[in-house]
Amino acid sequence: MKQLLLDIQPAPAPTLENFVSGRNAEALYSLLLAATGKAEVRFVYLWGAPGSGKSHLLRACADLAQQHGVRLVTADDVQHLSDEAQIDLFNTYNHLRETGGVLIAAGDAAPTQMHLRDDLATRLAWGLVYQLQPLSDEERAQALKAHAMERGMNLPDEVVDYCLRHLRRDLPALMTTLQALDDWSLTAKRPVTLPLLRQLLQLPAKPD
Repeated sequence: MKQLLLDIQPAPAPTLENFVSGRNAEALYSLLLAATGKAEVRFVYLWGAPGSGKSHLLRACADLAQQHGVRLVTADDVQHLSDEAQIDLFNTYNHLRETGGVLIAAGDAAPTQMHLRDDLATRLAWGLVYQLQPLSDEERAQALKAHAMERGMNLPDEVVDYCLRHLRRDLPALMTTLQALDDWSLTAKRPVTLPLLRQLLQLPAKPD
């Protein structure tokens, strides 16, 4: 069993390609241009509900920018920044504006709706601002099947349907369930089925 656990494939790294865009195609294209140094607008701000994919996109853009030699700074969950951290981000924004860098930031609401310092909120609103739209059930199903395919996992439609009807519907939670199901399938040496998923959901939680 230990060897099986060691052989489990890690979750794929976040990329723009494995992000299911849904109604966010324009935002995704702008991020691609910014992260590869091809955009005139070098400041992008993303906002949306938890689980909408903001952190995924920021990590994907950071990796992409590194591959293309683009100096890019990311700032996630800006609604939680302290006053000192907000001043630092404001100064970083100004520095990047003067020297040609790129900033991609994200929060849970539009820049002017998070009680940030006025100067920082104004800066974040100067660039491109996108609200990430939630995925439809069909798009969530597409994302789960694509993720399963990357892991070499055969995912029956009935398992997808059950997840969407009975479990938390945000994509990170669904992906976590999918990974746990794949791990349990390998450990139990059983194919992924709806009965196996139900068995997994009945397991006691591991103690902290």
